Amino acid sequence: MTPQMVLILVILLIAIVLFLTEKFRPDIIAISVMLTLVLSGILTYEKAFIAGFANPAVITVGAVLVISKGLFQTGIADFLGARILRFAGNNESRLLVGIMLTVGAMSAFMNNIGATAVLLPAVLTIAKKTKISASKLLIPLSFASLMGGDMTLIGTPPNILASAALHEHTGQGFGFFDFAPMGILILGSGVLYMVFIGRHILPDRGDDELADSYRVQDYLSEIRILKNSSLIGKTPIESRFGADYDLAIIGIIQEGKHSVQNIHRDARIHVGDTLLVKGSLDKIVKAKEAEKLQIITSSDVSEEDKELAFQDMAIAEVVLDVGSTIFGSTLQENRFREKHRLTVLALRRRDHLIKGAIKNEPLQYGDVLLVQGRKENLALLRTEPDFLVLDSLPFETRRHHKAKTALIILSVLLLTVTAGFLHISVAALTASVLMVIFGVLTMEEVYQAVDWRAIFFIAGMLTLGAAMEVTHTAKFIADLMVVGLIDYGPTPILIGLYILTAILTQLMSNSASTVLLAPIAINIAQVMEADPRPFLMIVVIAASTIFLSPIGHAANILVFGPGRYKFLDYTKVGFGLMLIHITLTIMILPLVWPLFPNN
Repeated sequence: MTPQMVLILVILLIAIVLFLTEKFRPDIIAISVMLTLVLSGILTYEKAFIAGFANPAVITVGAVLVISKGLFQTGIADFLGARILRFAGNNESRLLVGIMLTVGAMSAFMNNIGATAVLLPAVLTIAKKTKISASKLLIPLSFASLMGGDMTLIGTPPNILASAALHEHTGQGFGFFDFAPMGILILGSGVLYMVFIGRHILPDRGDDELADSYRVQDYLSEIRILKNSSLIGKTPIESRFGADYDLAIIGIIQEGKHSVQNIHRDARIHVGDTLLVKGSLDKIVKAKEAEKLQIITSSDVSEEDKELAFQDMAIAEVVLDVGSTIFGSTLQENRFREKHRLTVLALRRRDHLIKGAIKNEPLQYGDVLLVQGRKENLALLRTEPDFLVLDSLPFETRRHHKAKTALIILSVLLLTVTAGFLHISVAALTASVLMVIFGVLTMEEVYQAVDWRAIFFIAGMLTLGAAMEVTHTAKFIADLMVVGLIDYGPTPILIGLYILTAILTQLMSNSASTVLLAPIAINIAQVMEADPRPFLMIVVIAASTIFLSPIGHAANILVFGPGRYKFLDYTKVGFGLMLIHITLTIMILPLVWPLFPNN
């Protein structure tokens, strides 16, 4: 082992540790890796930048994100999801089949995260209507989006990256539907597993009222009795504040007096009296509207929050979308209340509630905000790319008249790539430009669609893959695996490659693990004098086996809060699915992609 190999492995180990600790953003870590490789002299700056930012795979990933945005913005994804889910009925098994096949088909042609985000509100609505807990449906939703990405070249970034690595070594990449046979097998087996086994392991967390599920803190408010109030002349018990609104009247200030008096059983409420009421803000507002009251002050509610005392109020859950521009900043820094005219009542992160000053808490992907405000302001929040409002998205906000145009552009992309007329990077970039020219998207929406963190992350990690090739570190690792397992035949090598990829994918990302292991897979094939394509297929399938934790993929993070999951929920249901996929892949893959096609 040369000194350069040792340095590469040290850099890789440090990067993995930093990914695990989450002390720095992944894109910062990846770019730091790129700079370290240049400053240490392992790569020249020309080689590093060409291997990273100039790689066609980076262009393709960005363009696919734009195409996904076009399918989303024109309502195609909404329409597909609504139509298929409509026929699922109220049966839990049929719902699982409908949801998983729908999101799987969508994620074959659009970004996995986007497919999950589109169907997430619809699935929550279905859960409420059918009275099936959302926690029974959302992990299958995210898992199916990951499995569906295995079916086409553009379904997931690992497929694009593996194809680029194959093209670099052999001069020919994968075809658009080369992934389909194994991808269909993976998705189909995943659906069957969830229907017959997984759904019995998934937790049933129930669906309580939003405010109750968040245990929103009570507010102490002063409510004045107006002259036309129905409470005039009633006692506190007759007012039914406790029974109808779950509010407690803890004191009264009679008109013309300043001191708070205790409430007596037979005390009567008079016009002009001020009631001291304790309860959640939404219920205080509800009582105010129903009983013709006036909220005049609040011990715990700011002046801004008093503006919530008007009609047409609503409460909703809002998820901080993956790729949000306000990641890492606080609600106060972003002036959330002033900008959106909404009040944040609670913040849930993964499986716990954030306590204390919510406005000063740095936001993370997948955070679920419980917000309250006017329905029209919630509707406006739906148009913000940083947030995902968890109720059915009205079709009126979509550009439906451009749906046919988007489908034609997508069809042209598929035809040119499958026929071999254009490289996938050129075809995808052309489709993105056509989306703008024909009015499917605006340039502002294009820039919003591209996850620049992902672009910088992939570019940075690609340089590490290039460095492993230049220093022969990939060949060194491949030789170790082959020498250690070759006496037992090719099957243990395939199993070892699958497990290594799957483990790395849980620690970093599927893009990073593919970038690192694609060169190793190709070198293993070269040492064995085998076809590199099945070895790369092993890598991309294993790279989508992100079932053991919520942090392995953004789609898992997206459903974590709304599903009220715990960390181990993913491990319990995902471990069995991973074993099934390993077994099927090792058994079936050599039949679809022979290891030694010339023998």
